[in-house]
Amino acid sequence: MKALVLNALGRGFDFEDVDIAAPMGREVLVNVQASGLCHTDLLFATHDIAPTPSVLGHEVAGIVAAVGPDVTQAHVGDHVVGSLAQACGACARCLSGRPFQCQHPESTLRRPDDPPRLSRTGRGLFQGFGLGGFAKQALIHENQLAVIPKEMPFAQAALLGCGVVTGAGAVLNTANVRAGDSVVVFGAGGVGLNAVSGARLAGASRIVVIDIQLKRLDAARRFGATDVIDSTKSKPVEAVRDLLPGGADHVFDFVGLKLVAEEGLAMLGVGGGLYLVGVSKPDVDISLNIFGAIGGQRELFDESDFIVSPEPDAVRRGDGEREEKQFRFHEPFQSAGLTH
Repeated sequence: MKALVLNALGRGFDFEDVDIAAPMGREVLVNVQASGLCHTDLLFATHDIAPTPSVLGHEVAGIVAAVGPDVTQAHVGDHVVGSLAQACGACARCLSGRPFQCQHPESTLRRPDDPPRLSRTGRGLFQGFGLGGFAKQALIHENQLAVIPKEMPFAQAALLGCGVVTGAGAVLNTANVRAGDSVVVFGAGGVGLNAVSGARLAGASRIVVIDIQLKRLDAARRFGATDVIDSTKSKPVEAVRDLLPGGADHVFDFVGLKLVAEEGLAMLGVGGGLYLVGVSKPDVDISLNIFGAIGGQRELFDESDFIVSPEPDAVRRGDGEREEKQFRFHEPFQSAGLTH
């Protein structure tokens, strides 16, 4: 089959023929219909993070073509979307509603003595996040798949696997934003816009979005932002403090720059939390005044626990409680064609 192969860092993707194995155990063979290009894929393609050669792509949607003998959650012909959360489903963390902290994520992959899922001229290829969506087909453990309604467009569905769960999951799961809270979002790309949607679902009273592009700020308004700030024309900290004199309850950084993270800290009110989600480069660091953080009862979170359960009709919160709300795409999402 055809696939985009990353052979060397910084040299882009090569369109090549690769071999894909037949499904075994709990593996599902998916005919890929859409695959999103996430900034994380570009990060992996330019920095020494994962092995090469590899097939990346972790926002994938498609149709089930075949299933392994032990698969119970998917059937041939089902429409499915992948999730980058690799969870065994049986360890203490998974059973307590924290699959993003799975103690045995390797159980979603093949054992070292098994033949590789992907290979080229007999040599195995690394499969990014156990998905490898930049290919005509993908072989994925059933725990990383969710069946979706057949009327859902594949292009939008693909973003559920990362852009939606990262943005909305950061708001609903990690931050547990509540009705009346104030939210600031840095970066109105695909992930940031889903954070705006999540804040709207949570009932946030003020949703302030900061970006440098007017078209993204316009999109943020359509998604539910109450206020937008063009950071090329205003100083973000001062602008947020004008809108929220007491500071923000939650600030989400989807950009990943030192300056943005430090500005986010400066915007927080007493007891507020800064959530670091975006990563522009692996070596970015930030400065933190410990006295100010402790005195202001401020919290700093990395975004490793954003994942929602790979079930399309439930948001898995940190305490394992299921909230029976379906993720539905609002019209602006469908018409904007937005990626991140």
